[in-house]
Amino acid sequence: MQVPFMDLNKQYQTIKDEIDRAIHDTIQSCAFVAGVKVKDFEENFAAYCGVDHAIGVSSGTSALYVALRALGIGTGDAVITIPHTFIATVEAISLTGATPVFVDIDEDSYNISTDKIIEYIEGSCTQDGGVLVDKSRNVRVKAVLPVHLYGQMADMRQILEIAQQYNLYVVEDAAQAHGAEYGGKKAGSIGDIGAFSFYPSKNLGAYGQGGMVTTKDAKLSEKIRLLIDHGQRAKNLHAFEGWNFKMDGLQAAILNVKLGHLDRWNEERRSNAAIYGKHLSDIDGIIVPKELAERKHVYHLYVVRSKNRDVFVNFLKDSGIGSSVHYPTPVHLQEAYQHLSYKEGDFSVSEACAREVISLPMFPELTAEEVEYVCDAISRWPEHR
Repeated sequence: MQVPFMDLNKQYQTIKDEIDRAIHDTIQSCAFVAGVKVKDFEENFAAYCGVDHAIGVSSGTSALYVALRALGIGTGDAVITIPHTFIATVEAISLTGATPVFVDIDEDSYNISTDKIIEYIEGSCTQDGGVLVDKSRNVRVKAVLPVHLYGQMADMRQILEIAQQYNLYVVEDAAQAHGAEYGGKKAGSIGDIGAFSFYPSKNLGAYGQGGMVTTKDAKLSEKIRLLIDHGQRAKNLHAFEGWNFKMDGLQAAILNVKLGHLDRWNEERRSNAAIYGKHLSDIDGIIVPKELAERKHVYHLYVVRSKNRDVFVNFLKDSGIGSSVHYPTPVHLQEAYQHLSYKEGDFSVSEACAREVISLPMFPELTAEEVEYVCDAISRWPEHR
């Protein structure tokens, strides 16, 4: 049997008529940029997440960037986040002119460690007139940016408590967490702002690029809408410099169709994850993910760990099983961020995960038979390592 890491065409075939009709209707209406298709999707996505406002944008990266800019974050400021993430999380911070400040992740969740946030604040910062200041970096710490990695949310209760104590904004990177929950609340609905990606491989994926910013704050929503449209309050009247980050109408129409299937697809991912967990939990040399208390994990990725990753990846390949690695080099060790002066050994958990993580096949259309095949193959892994 051949089991692909992902098969986007399988999903398309299950909803082909709906998708084709949505594309045709968009072309017929010529609502190609922003417009009615985007408006409809924004309203439906806001209702799905349980927020008052959702603003469609051009990508997940632009969603993070305008979220930070809307909060007034820029040069002289700092944002706390993690090094074990896709680089877009950190790019969004640095492109505002702000400084990314890294803290390590939790071993069990791969999300930002609230203990490490407190450790950083107490060890490196002072409060000056209600503003948290990192004097060694000469920056004002303005926000914390938790990444809901792999489809499981960070510990938002403790993050909000820290944010309230130190007067910090909270921006949720929910690029991998469409429909994930913490304490019954959806990703993107708990912090000041949420940022989503609709890259094709996401749980809710476009047929191109797209993103969304979510918030309950009407003033932030208004500012974001100006930021993504050249600062334009009315036609040819520009309040400030902005960007062209508007959402594509075709992508919005496609995503609006797919949104109606998202909960079912997430449950299918969770069912596949349950099979993996049942069969792989006791296999020597393999660490499986954990769903933590108060969380609803939507398994954008099913990530296991092995200390012999390269050998394990080749073993899977020889068994006809696709896999991928997310992310093999933590951001603090990337060439692009050498100027931050972090070094190997600064974030032991992130670095260990970067050496060991492997993503197994995970998508809604993956059959139980295929998952069982993967599990059966991995059961023989201890003999080969």
